[in-house]
Amino acid sequence: MTRRVRSAHITGRRATSRATTMLIAALALVSLHTFAPRCSAANVKIGVPENYDGIFPWYLAKLHSLPVNYSDLVVSGDDEGIFGVDAQFLYALKPLDREKQPSYSLQVSFRASMQRQSFTVEVCVNDKNDNVPTFIEESMRGSVQLGLLKGIPFMQVEAVDRDDRNTAHADLRFSLMEQTPRIPSSQMFFIDSITGEVSLTEEGASTLDPEMCGRYKLSVMVKDMAGKANAFFTTGIVTVEVTGNTWASPDPVRLQENLPGPYPIPISQVKWSGSQAEYSLEGEFPEMLFTISREGVIYLNAPLDRETQDQFQISIVVERPDGREIAKPVELRVMVGDTNDNRPTFPQAQYHTVVKELAARGTEILTVQAADNDDPKTDNVRIFYRLVGQIPESPRALFRVDRDSGVISVQADSMEGTAPQYTLTITAEDAKGLNSSCTVVVTVQDENNNPPVFSHHEYGPFHIPEDASVGTTVTAVLARDADVRGGDSWQVEYHLESGNEEEVFTLVPDKQTNEVSLVLSKVLDFERESEYILVLSAQNPVALVRGRYGPASTATVSIYVDDVNEGPILSQSHYEVTVREGEEPGRVIATIRGYDPDSHPIRYSLQGDTKKYFSIGKYSGELKTVQALDREENSTYTMEVIAVDGRNSSLSASTLVTVQILDVNDNSPVLVGDYSWKYLCTPRWEDQALVLASRDSDGPQHGGRLNFSLRSDATVRRNWKLTPINDTHTNLSLNIPHLAPEVYTVPFTISDSSSPPRSTFINLPVTVCPCNVRGNCKVAAKQLQGMPTIQSAVGILLGTFAVIGTILVVVFMRLSYQNPKRPSQTSQERVPLKMSI
Repeated sequence: MTRRVRSAHITGRRATSRATTMLIAALALVSLHTFAPRCSAANVKIGVPENYDGIFPWYLAKLHSLPVNYSDLVVSGDDEGIFGVDAQFLYALKPLDREKQPSYSLQVSFRASMQRQSFTVEVCVNDKNDNVPTFIEESMRGSVQLGLLKGIPFMQVEAVDRDDRNTAHADLRFSLMEQTPRIPSSQMFFIDSITGEVSLTEEGASTLDPEMCGRYKLSVMVKDMAGKANAFFTTGIVTVEVTGNTWASPDPVRLQENLPGPYPIPISQVKWSGSQAEYSLEGEFPEMLFTISREGVIYLNAPLDRETQDQFQISIVVERPDGREIAKPVELRVMVGDTNDNRPTFPQAQYHTVVKELAARGTEILTVQAADNDDPKTDNVRIFYRLVGQIPESPRALFRVDRDSGVISVQADSMEGTAPQYTLTITAEDAKGLNSSCTVVVTVQDENNNPPVFSHHEYGPFHIPEDASVGTTVTAVLARDADVRGGDSWQVEYHLESGNEEEVFTLVPDKQTNEVSLVLSKVLDFERESEYILVLSAQNPVALVRGRYGPASTATVSIYVDDVNEGPILSQSHYEVTVREGEEPGRVIATIRGYDPDSHPIRYSLQGDTKKYFSIGKYSGELKTVQALDREENSTYTMEVIAVDGRNSSLSASTLVTVQILDVNDNSPVLVGDYSWKYLCTPRWEDQALVLASRDSDGPQHGGRLNFSLRSDATVRRNWKLTPINDTHTNLSLNIPHLAPEVYTVPFTISDSSSPPRSTFINLPVTVCPCNVRGNCKVAAKQLQGMPTIQSAVGILLGTFAVIGTILVVVFMRLSYQNPKRPSQTSQERVPLKMSI
C-alpha cells in the first residue's frame, strides 16, 4: 500500500493540532530510542513496544535522513496499511504484536533535486511479557527404576513461552510443589529448576520400593521471568511409575586356567532395565583381559594363569551416555581353576651342609624342600624326592633322601676314612612327571679322634751360655696329629708342665706347621741355676672324642747353662744424697754398694766431679766430701760412680749420684737499689712513698719473707711509716702531714724469716722538699756534702756555652774567606751577612 502526503496544503487548525500531537510523539520517541533493540541492517532502525494502547496515530520517529528541500514523500513495504509519514514523522495507526510479526522493513522514498531517492527504515517490535508458559505435554508420565542413584534424571518436564526467548519473559523455572503419596518420605523426588529434569533425592534413592508404592503423582509448576514473584505460571501433574530392575551382581564364574579358546569367550552378562545405558569394567586385572559389550555381555579375551592371579573381583559400572553414573556398580567374581602346568622347583640351586665323620647311621644332615606353584588344594603339588648322583661315587650308599619329606641322612655305618667333601644331586618330581634338581655339597667334618704324638720322648741336652740374650731360641720340637690338617682337631697346644716355675723359658708355636720353639724369656745365671729339665705336653684345643692323652703326648727337654765371667752389678741405678752446706770435709755422705756374680773384687771411681769436691773409697764405695759446700755457690752436684771388675777391667757398671745441698741461714738480708735521687714532698702527698727493695741470698726456707721495722725511737716512728708490699718490698712514707724541708736519716732494720733471724741495720738518707703541682722538688732542702751549688752549676753552664759559641764563629768566618762570592746586583739575599765579633 502506498500513501501520498501533500504537506503544502494543510489548514491552520490542522497544523496546530498536528504540532501538538507531534510534540507528544517526540517525547515518546526519546523513550522508544532509549529502549530500542538491535534490528537487522538498515539505514534507520526504530524499536517500538508491542500492544501499544495510547492515542493513534502513534508517532514513532522523526526521519532525520530527509534533505531540506524534498517533496513527494512516500512509505511502502507495509501490506496491512499500518504505517505512514507526516511532516518527516513515521507513525502507526494500530498496535503491533511481536508474536505475530517481530519486525517490519519499510521503504521511504522522496524527490529531491529532480531525482527520486529512498532509504530503508527497520521497525523492531519489542517484547512484553504477555504470554503464559504452558507444558508441552498435557499428560506427563515417566518411570523410575530401582537402584537409580540420586541426582540421575529419569524423565524431563518441558514447557514453552511465546514471549521473546532472549529476554526474561521466556526464562522459565520449574519447581516441585507436592508429592502424592508422601511415603516412605515426603521428599522422594527433585526437579531441576532450569532443565526440568526429574531425579531421586538421597532419601528417594535409598527408600524407593515398588511394593510400598508403585506410582507417584507430582504437582509441578513452571514460571517465566526466571521465577520472580510477578511472573506468569502454569501447574501440571506428572505421573511417575516405580519399576523393578534387573541390575544385580551376576553369579560367580569359575574358569580353568590356560583355556584353549578361541577368544573372546563370553563368561557372564548384566542388564540395566531402565533408560539407555553404557557399561564399563573396573578392577585389578590387565588391560583388555576382560571387556563388556553394549548389551552387557562380559568377555574373557586371553588365557588365565592361576599362579599369577587365582581370582578377580570385577566391578561393572553403568553410566548414562554423558558419563554420569546411573546406579551403584555390581560385582562379578571370577575364580581360576588349576591345571598341573608347573614343575616343582627348589628355592636355591645349591645347598651346603656339614656332617661329622663319627656321625651314626640315620643322622639327619639336611632337609631340602621344593615348591610347586600349582593349587595347594590339589594333588598337582605332591612332590617326590630322589637321590640321583654322588661325586665322588666311591664309596657308594653313604647317603639317602626320604622320598616324601626330602630329609637327607647318613646311610653308611661310619664316615671315617671317606673323602672330605661330597656333592649330591637331588631331584623333585610331581605326579605328572615334571621335575627339577638341585645339588647338595656335604662337607665331612673332622673330629678330634687322634691325639698329638712326639717323635721322641727326650730332647737334648742343649747347652746355652748364661749371657745369652732374651729371645734366643733353644730348640724347636714337633708333635704330629693324624687328624685333618688345618682344623681344630689338628692344631696342637703346647704347655711346659714342670721345670719352668720361674718362667725362664717361653713356648712360641707356629700355627702353620704345628711346630713349637723353646725361647729364652729371662736372663740366665749360672751361679744360681746351671741345669733345667723341662716337661713338655701337647694337646688339641678341642676335646678328644675318643681315647685319651698318654705318654706319647709328653716329652722331656734337658738344658745346661754354661758359665760366663760377668761384670759387677750395682744395687741402685741412681743415688740421691742430701748434705747441709758448711759441713766439715771428710764426712761419709753415701756408700755405693755392688757385687760381682763371680765373686771377683770391685773397684770404684768417680767421673764428672770436675771441682774435686768429693772422693770415693776405691774398694769400700764410701762417698765423702773433700771441702765445705756452699749452697749459694751451687745447690746440686751430679756425678757418676764406676764399678769395675777386679779381674777384667772391660767389665763394669755405673750409677748416677745426685747430691742436694741443704740450705743454712748464713746470709743477712740487704737493701737493694740507689735512693739518693729520690725525695718525698712536704706537705705530704697522698699515696706518695719510696719503694724499698731487699734481698736475701739464702733459700726460701731462711730468706722467705723479709721484714722492715723502724728503730724504736718516738721521733722516728712519729715522722715515718713503713708499709709492706710483698715478701721483699715495702713503702717508706711520711707519717705526718708536714715535715720541714731537709735531708733526713731514717734508721730501720731488715730481718729474714728464719729462726733465729738474721738482721741488717740501715740508716737511709731521705730528701724532703716542697713540690710543684707536677710533684717535682722546687728547691733543694739542703746542700749535700760534696755536691755543687746552684750558682756554681749555672756559672759552669754559661762558661761552656761561651766557649762553644766562640768556636762556631771562627769556623763560619774561615768558610766565608775561603769561598768569596760577588754580591748580586739583583738579589740582596746572596750578600753574606757582616758579622762582628
